[in-house]
Amino acid sequence: MKSLTKISFLLILSLLLSCKSNYLNSNKSAVLLDISKEKNSNAFVNLKNYSNDFVYDMKYATADNFLKEKVYPCAECFLRVKTVKSLLEANKMFLAKGYKIKLYDCYRPKAIQKKMWKLVPNANFVANPKKGSIHNRGGAVDISLVDFNGIELDMGTKFDFFGKEASHNYLSLSDTILANRKLLKEIMLQNNFKSFDSEWWHYNLNGSNTDKVENLKWNCN
Repeated sequence: MKSLTKISFLLILSLLLSCKSNYLNSNKSAVLLDISKEKNSNAFVNLKNYSNDFVYDMKYATADNFLKEKVYPCAECFLRVKTVKSLLEANKMFLAKGYKIKLYDCYRPKAIQKKMWKLVPNANFVANPKKGSIHNRGGAVDISLVDFNGIELDMGTKFDFFGKEASHNYLSLSDTILANRKLLKEIMLQNNFKSFDSEWWHYNLNGSNTDKVENLKWNCN
């Protein structure tokens, strides 16, 4: 009987741990953490716990997006450790030039990808959840740049504008806009990211396309 009780306890504990592992913690650490001490490069972490030098405008936690609907429970930026490491290095370079990265989107659970696909089932705008996007893998960020007064640099279009003007290859723009996009792209490429031709704001960590599509959700506090 004692043996059965012990087994039952272990089974319950295992289930609880398994359930807990499906959620990401949105609590902010009391002090900034050191990303270099994170040994599991594929683990998911909350960016805000590693730097105060980012600006957040998480569009899908609001209705201010092309879906016209809030699909995230709260405004959090979770990414894999290896993505955060590269993003922190990129932001250091931007800071040295008087700018900060502004984030629009980070990790996206597969369940939310399905919801977005249901709202807009068009592969030109939303990745089909059957395949999954790099956002579902924790290796993609949608970003822009702001100066130290919080004023966003002119990139020519808004985030999630799906016209030809959003492409890196579209050159019929002012010299200022082209220079701003060039600055963003050059520094991101120097820090292990690659650009997405049709969206000036989208960057994928190199090699992240082979990572697992995840459905880790986050607790909102």
